[in-house]
Amino acid sequence: MATAAQTILIVEDEMAIVELVSFALKTAGWEVDAVHTTADAWEYLQHKRPHLILLDWMLPDQSGLRLLSRLRGDRNFSTMPVIMLTAKSMEEDKVAGLDQGADDYITKPFSPRELTARIKALIRRKTPEHAEVAMSAGPLSLDPVSCRVSVNEQQIEIGHAEFKLLKFLIAHPERVFSRGQLLDKVWGDHAVLEERTVDVHILRLRKALGTAESLIQTVRSVGYMLSEK
Repeated sequence: MATAAQTILIVEDEMAIVELVSFALKTAGWEVDAVHTTADAWEYLQHKRPHLILLDWMLPDQSGLRLLSRLRGDRNFSTMPVIMLTAKSMEEDKVAGLDQGADDYITKPFSPRELTARIKALIRRKTPEHAEVAMSAGPLSLDPVSCRVSVNEQQIEIGHAEFKLLKFLIAHPERVFSRGQLLDKVWGDHAVLEERTVDVHILRLRKALGTAESLIQTVRSVGYMLSEK
């Protein structure tokens, strides 16, 4: 099953395909939103950030490739996972899509099983914090399936918000994130949250980790990171 909070945006104007794909993805555990033009997709993205976009090549207002190019040129969406959905099967068309920044490419008609497998593989590759494999750092281990965290093989009590924060940080070791980035990556739409919220959860996380608290490091004037160094 996919993580409940994961949302996939379908950009497709053929309603039969939207219904088929939506049913398959919801069955697999994802939340699904759908729009039918590139303009509506861009408007959607100004208010909500999906975990992945399924983007049709041929849309009523302009090519899906145009939207893909716009996404890759915007720092807010440059790394968002995108799979192209298209009836085009010529090799040069696939190359064009990948050259524009598509992460994967699936040709209609396709099986829902193949599509869900491609999506899961891409999310694991692009966003390791959503993987369902156990992760560790020094004496710390985190199991995304059971939602258990252990230090020196002893399970610890940890709040839901702190678990999400730790899961993200442990999936991206040795990388510094600003408070704003953590709000966006961990909590998504952070319009009602303030950056100091991150500081509060960092303090709670360190307290929960006990002897492993030093793994969560402050980088002055920048933000926070998880590091064994």
